[in-house]
Amino acid sequence: MRNFRIVELGLTSLCLVMALGSCWSQSTEGYERGEGFLFKNDSSGYGLQLRGYAQFSSEIRHFDGTEEWATRYRARRIRIRLVGNLPLPKIRYRLQVELARPGGEGDDAQSRLMDAWVAYRPSNRFALTFGQRASLSDNMELRMGSHTLQLPERSRVTSAFGTIREFGVFAEGRIRAGRKGWVKLGASCVTGDGSVPMARMNRGGLKTEGRLSWLPLGLFRSFGEFRQADLVREVQPKAVISAYGSVNRGMSSRRGREGGAILYLDNDFNEVLPDFWKMGVDFMMKYRGWTLLTEWVTTGAQVPEDITQRVRNNGSIATTFEGGVDAYVRGRMMLGSGFNAQLGYVLPSLWSLDARVTRLTPDEHSFLNNGAFYARNLYGEFGVTKYLGRDYGAKVQLGVMRTIAEPTAITVDQEFYDGGEWTVRVLTQFAF
Repeated sequence: MRNFRIVELGLTSLCLVMALGSCWSQSTEGYERGEGFLFKNDSSGYGLQLRGYAQFSSEIRHFDGTEEWATRYRARRIRIRLVGNLPLPKIRYRLQVELARPGGEGDDAQSRLMDAWVAYRPSNRFALTFGQRASLSDNMELRMGSHTLQLPERSRVTSAFGTIREFGVFAEGRIRAGRKGWVKLGASCVTGDGSVPMARMNRGGLKTEGRLSWLPLGLFRSFGEFRQADLVREVQPKAVISAYGSVNRGMSSRRGREGGAILYLDNDFNEVLPDFWKMGVDFMMKYRGWTLLTEWVTTGAQVPEDITQRVRNNGSIATTFEGGVDAYVRGRMMLGSGFNAQLGYVLPSLWSLDARVTRLTPDEHSFLNNGAFYARNLYGEFGVTKYLGRDYGAKVQLGVMRTIAEPTAITVDQEFYDGGEWTVRVLTQFAF
């Protein structure tokens, strides 16, 4: 496996070097830190943007009533992105790779591929996309660039319910709604197995999802709808209200992120999988450096009655279901609801002060009750960020989070503890 990763990294680096070499043979339109290099062929109109960033983080956790401290140091993200634009036949494409090995519960540690899609854009108001890209039915925070976040990490609503990326067909468009307003509509049909489904067999049926967004005060400046901190300091108030939903027919993981991770069978050894649905609403407003973001999401499941067997992690078959089939199946899925609210302000001096409150409400039977990874339902966080320029090119962030734990929560050393925990994070970022 180690040799495979070395070869994968080598091929990725070679492709990027070749692409960069071809770029230099064209005219350079310009460079802006944090936005990357832009190249354009004047004769054909073909354009290519190359950008990337690196984030490094340190984390310290302390559990109430114990002497236990947990520390973590890592390259949080190292990403390279290529975006191409062909004026005829109006094709746009993106390739993004992750050069730091992903980590954390629920991540696909074998995959370095983030985005790989091609889009047909007959006008600037409509796009039809095929490939792997961000899911339409995730909360608003997940639609924002990781290098633009107000705090060192995304909220626990994102980690609990986010699919992150899907593979399939996506259709998106926007229409006028009044003198200033816009309505954005999106729908997709995807595998429902998360990212890189070509690396494994597709499980269950397909997932359908949709999103509706209303921007009553007009479009944000400089892609502000997809960037969290308001560094451009919107001169007029801007807001977006969104509603979304999805139905995943036959899901084989906790939240639809890792297809094939959890499998069930009937008496004839045929795969029988539960259906999973998700819906949510979001609101964001920006004005003169202020950013207000609120999100609510809820999930549910339908468990088939003909499940009689389950596949263990080692591939063996078991017929035992602690608490009954329905309770057991639900207990391995992310079922419940979550609410997240955060407010931040970027001062003219490029210091930012941010605060966030997150609440998870698990169902009676849900993996959100798992003592090792969850069973922590209330989070409060405060952060300070220094931006090293009026862009997202470089920053240093400090975040302090207080977590209230349930009685069933356990520490990294598998010990019960009383009350909650403190987490301190420091993140540095450099982008080109």
